[in-house]
Amino acid sequence: MTRHTGEDVAERSGVERSYVARLVELGILAPEEPDRFSAGDVRRVLMARSLEDAGIPLDALGQAIQRGALSLDFLDAAAYERFAGLTAETFQQVSDRTGISIELLTLVREAIGMAVPSPDDRLREDEMSIVPFIELQIAEGFRPAAIERLLRVQGDSTRRIAEQEAAWWTTEVIERLGAAGEGPERIGNAELTDRVSPLSEQTVLAMYHAHQARTWTSNIVEAFEVLMAQAGIRSRLERLPAICFLDISGYTRLTQERGDEAAADLATTLARLVQRSSVQHGGKPIKWLGDGVMFFFPDPGPGVRAALEMVDALAAAGLPPAHVGLHAGPVLYQQGDYYGQTVNLSARIADYARSGEVLVTQEVVDASEEDGIAFSDVGPVELKGVSGIVHLLRAHRP
Repeated sequence: MTRHTGEDVAERSGVERSYVARLVELGILAPEEPDRFSAGDVRRVLMARSLEDAGIPLDALGQAIQRGALSLDFLDAAAYERFAGLTAETFQQVSDRTGISIELLTLVREAIGMAVPSPDDRLREDEMSIVPFIELQIAEGFRPAAIERLLRVQGDSTRRIAEQEAAWWTTEVIERLGAAGEGPERIGNAELTDRVSPLSEQTVLAMYHAHQARTWTSNIVEAFEVLMAQAGIRSRLERLPAICFLDISGYTRLTQERGDEAAADLATTLARLVQRSSVQHGGKPIKWLGDGVMFFFPDPGPGVRAALEMVDALAAAGLPPAHVGLHAGPVLYQQGDYYGQTVNLSARIADYARSGEVLVTQEVVDASEEDGIAFSDVGPVELKGVSGIVHLLRAHRP
């Protein structure tokens, strides 16, 4: 087992040597021999600093540990090795060494969800692991704007996974064992943490690879279509994608009446139903809104069919009725989201639709070749925030 001096611990934790000495004095750190600390002690210093920043005085923390009311022993578990310490290099030094601009380099910490560092701040160990990926992209001539977009999406997506994992651990481990009267050692549950963490990471990586296979295949198909069209072998079909907004009538009122737990159950059921229907028809949910969902469909016809199925599925599940708007047209894709007039018009159509209705534009009808779907004329309408008149039709089964 690697042992560190107090000076090493202070250096890796970003604190003064006197801070480490004070933690020993308070019993928060308990080295087996003087000035010989473990890797777990480095993590205990980081945790003590976080607790202090959260408003918990160090002397109170020390008293709780001495009385057995709290324990930081779980930080010795292998799973907590991801609590990164600081490296010896500052952002400016790494920028000078690698040629990565200081603006792009400090973005790494911002993408993780932390405050933007100064050039003289030292990189964390986990941040340093990201640097080679940025170096490779720059060496291959990738544009800084594209690198930034990817880093921001990676940071936001992994943040959401980590936050949901933390909420899951709170309800299923901390609260459950606390209610059963378990002590601090059981609530920390180092043994379960060491078993769960590699399997959780394996699951995330497997899902990521599955997404890669799907999106890379889409890229290859798109490139082949272009190359074959350029060679005169096959005409490339220009297909306008469709944006779909599904809103739930009375969602806000229902959640206010039934409370947060009912709102969470409703959101879970909604997510399960719309995910299945949209993916089955070649679409994908883009973002979850306060009372609905935005979808992207590469083909409008399947998007209409999915919308009709989702409206029926929500009603069959006893959920409040949904109303849907679809429009087909060019969209701008950036940082995992879609933008442009097509998106804005689809949202306005959904606002105009009544409960149980799926309203579409003529562009959607013209691009739809779906059997089993009929359209009835609604007529020209004025939509809030949209200039001019929009002709709408109602989609339904014949």
